[in-house]
Amino acid sequence: MKKLWSKNSQSPDELVDRFTVGNDRLYDMRIARFDVEGSLAHIAMLKSIELLTHQEYQLLSQELRMILEEIEQGSFKIEDDVEDIHSQVEILLTRRVGEVAKKIHSGRSRNDQVLTDIRLYLKWEIESIKDGVVELFNKLLELSEEYKELLLPGYTHTQVAMPSSFGLWFGAYAESLVDDLHQLVAAYKIVDQNPLGSAAGYGNSFPLDRELTTELLGFSTLTYNSVAVQLGRGKMERSVAFAISSIAFTLNKLASDSILYLCSNFGFISFPDTLTTGSSIMPHKKNPDIWEILRAATNRLHSIPNEISLLTTNLIHGYHRDFQLLKEILFPAIDSIKELLGVAHYMLENIKVNRDILDDPLYLHLFTVEEVNRLVLDGVPFREAYQKVGLSVEEGSFSSKREIAHTHLGSIGNLANDKIREKMESLLSQFGS
Repeated sequence: MKKLWSKNSQSPDELVDRFTVGNDRLYDMRIARFDVEGSLAHIAMLKSIELLTHQEYQLLSQELRMILEEIEQGSFKIEDDVEDIHSQVEILLTRRVGEVAKKIHSGRSRNDQVLTDIRLYLKWEIESIKDGVVELFNKLLELSEEYKELLLPGYTHTQVAMPSSFGLWFGAYAESLVDDLHQLVAAYKIVDQNPLGSAAGYGNSFPLDRELTTELLGFSTLTYNSVAVQLGRGKMERSVAFAISSIAFTLNKLASDSILYLCSNFGFISFPDTLTTGSSIMPHKKNPDIWEILRAATNRLHSIPNEISLLTTNLIHGYHRDFQLLKEILFPAIDSIKELLGVAHYMLENIKVNRDILDDPLYLHLFTVEEVNRLVLDGVPFREAYQKVGLSVEEGSFSSKREIAHTHLGSIGNLANDKIREKMESLLSQFGS
């Protein structure tokens, strides 16, 4: 396998090659575009400090842009005997423009090169996750407004408790996504720092203009201390994983609620037959397989921050090859959360709600608290009103008008969805685009 860092012609051990490279070449294809973009910024900076002539810069930038076009068109690949994306780009450049291609590595280590690629990639993926969150958020608020007048039972201890509404239920998940986006914004800000120029972790003797590459690459700032760049490895990935886990937590509860509400004992919601599955022996069954798989998949995502923590715990500062495995943990998790957001949105696009839930006598006692409050408003002391309603329940004589008068912010009668949307829009302004 071709290794740019080899110092002699001795062939490396095949087992060592296979074990140390692992799946890295596969995951490197994800960051190929960003590797080229990082190199374009780096050579522009090298020209500005006169480590490249104008002619050399023109030749290299032209060829790098051609490689970038090949990546975008899908014709680029990492050859079987090439170790990684960084090696592949430099080898292609050398084939096409000669020895001048080797100058692109001046003032740069593979450590800060790969970190630049990964940070650019994660910024891009975070934006994509954000878009999926916003799409689901909008659907939830839309449903909340559509069904804001439609009551359904609320539960505590899995027992019928007080009146809720579909508007309150859908809106709750919308606001929960706002909380999740706080974590995603935090992860974005941690990622959005330029590591280029830190080299292997201790800088170098070239007069690098790190502020120029920060501007060219679209980072909002840079990690100034070159040792701190390496300290961020694992921490950066874990911050993204925590944000993913937070979103997964919300989706998990939405899935669990939907499974319960779809159960024939409840019958609060339904979905088209095409979105449920049948039983091999029970013809009446409509199984919530999609929600169940979504629930299981979100549970798996909860382990990702811990897995990253365990991988990087007790490492002294500086680079370690352990970090290579971070991509294998985090990148599939990114794919998963984006898919799960899309699936949840698709299911909600096809949800049907039961408008006659409260006709069932099972929910007779749902309005006991409403009756207690009505008596209190009429001047009866709370404890006396509570005892009076409780006695009527025990005697089987309880009845209620089934009317609600909730007016405070965030209640059935005042969902405050406009306020929830304001919170979301305030967060969205903190992303880069």
